[in-house]
Amino acid sequence: MESLQEDSSKQQPKEEPSLKQKTAKGLLWGGMSNLIQQLLGAFFGVYVSRILSPEDYGVIAVLLIFPVIASTLQESGFVAALVNQKKIEHKDYNAVFWFSTSLGLILYIILYFCAPLIAQFYAMPELTALSRFMFLSFLISSTAVAHNAYLVRHLHVKQRAIGMTTAIFVSGIAGVAMAYMGFAFWGIAAQTVIYVLVNTGFIWAYSAFRPRFYFDFSPIKSIWKFSSKVLITNFFLQLNNNIVTVILGKFYPKDDTGNYSQANKWNIMAQSVLLNMSRSVAQPVLTSVHEERDRQLRVFRKILSFTAFMTFPLVFGLSFISKEFIEIFLTNKWKDSAYFLELLCIGGAFVTVSDVYANLTLSKGKSNIYMWNIICLSVIQLIGFLIVYPYGITKMIGVYSGVSIVWIFIWHYFASREIPLKFQHLLADVLLFAVAAAIAIGCCYLSIHLLHLSAVVSLVLKIGLTAIFYIGIMWLVKKELVKECLQYLKLDRLFIRN
Repeated sequence: MESLQEDSSKQQPKEEPSLKQKTAKGLLWGGMSNLIQQLLGAFFGVYVSRILSPEDYGVIAVLLIFPVIASTLQESGFVAALVNQKKIEHKDYNAVFWFSTSLGLILYIILYFCAPLIAQFYAMPELTALSRFMFLSFLISSTAVAHNAYLVRHLHVKQRAIGMTTAIFVSGIAGVAMAYMGFAFWGIAAQTVIYVLVNTGFIWAYSAFRPRFYFDFSPIKSIWKFSSKVLITNFFLQLNNNIVTVILGKFYPKDDTGNYSQANKWNIMAQSVLLNMSRSVAQPVLTSVHEERDRQLRVFRKILSFTAFMTFPLVFGLSFISKEFIEIFLTNKWKDSAYFLELLCIGGAFVTVSDVYANLTLSKGKSNIYMWNIICLSVIQLIGFLIVYPYGITKMIGVYSGVSIVWIFIWHYFASREIPLKFQHLLADVLLFAVAAAIAIGCCYLSIHLLHLSAVVSLVLKIGLTAIFYIGIMWLVKKELVKECLQYLKLDRLFIRN
């Protein structure tokens, strides 16, 4: 069993290959596992969506804000805090375990008795029993916060990937089976709870940490200064991510809420293919080189450019094919969600890239900058949502996308105060890829828009031609990056060079 006592001394040059290898393997496993997870999630999501109706999704969507905020409170930013600490002992993990588990139990009891009030607020009596069942998800996950922090800190990306992939597979089968048997929205709820249960079991199995039955919360005091800022930040993030469904659930019909929820699910899924991969290594790796500003700049730019290189064609591409995708895979009963998906993906691509900047600020120990950036972003978007919601869902999505695009410049400004980052780096490492993806999509559109094609043929041509145009543009302007990505896929070392 690996020791939980870690040394905070500077790494010697002989340890460099180990860091390179961990980074490359972490990105490889993160990328492969997230692709597999998203494909599995897409498969089960498509099947369930073809069985259930927008109204069924609308019932579930209005509840999501409660378990995600409760999960944020019980996690309390401890994973990021433990990863960021230079020296850590068993007592730190143990304190986090008992604190998170206790808080999770308290929050579940509170929300259990608040369930009738939630049902009354939305005028949906079925929400009382449904919410009490769904809230079990954060109660279960509260027992694995410390264990998950251990896996993240030690870059055990492979182990986490196995757990999440297995959980998606098992929960997906359960969700599809229940939907097929006529359990409607209960199938989606069961899928959520089973996923958390299975994933938590794997986290426990792979982590070397084991809690001991003693209660010493003194380490929380030293962790809290950092983690409290992450907690506040994540609270606003989750509030901002789910406030639209709260507004829609209260003021719009259930089918509108369901259509938006469906579109947002695919938007989040597209982002997650790259987002979770970069998150699995970005903060730990950037933290490991935080005392070397020039080297950290090179590492950061590698991660940022690779993320942007993959994200913009993927997420913008989903926006481009949204109509065909919905028609072919989800059927025309979901056609109203296609336009929502098209708009959401525009802002969604910038959210993914912004997360790399956020991980840089965390690696520098500047959780206050991270916190205030997210708070200001969330408050501005929330105000925008409340102002425009009477004018329709598309206006709210416009606020989300507009603010998300503008905020990449804010993140870049604060990052430039920590490392020697310049504005031209933003142009070269982010905006260049956004423009290239947009040009590729534009070339594809001009090539086929006058043709009368079936949805299937249109989908295949859009994907194929856009990919060809994008790779061609990138080969002209970023040939070395394309080569490095190919080397990376061949398990060669990437991202960290002396």
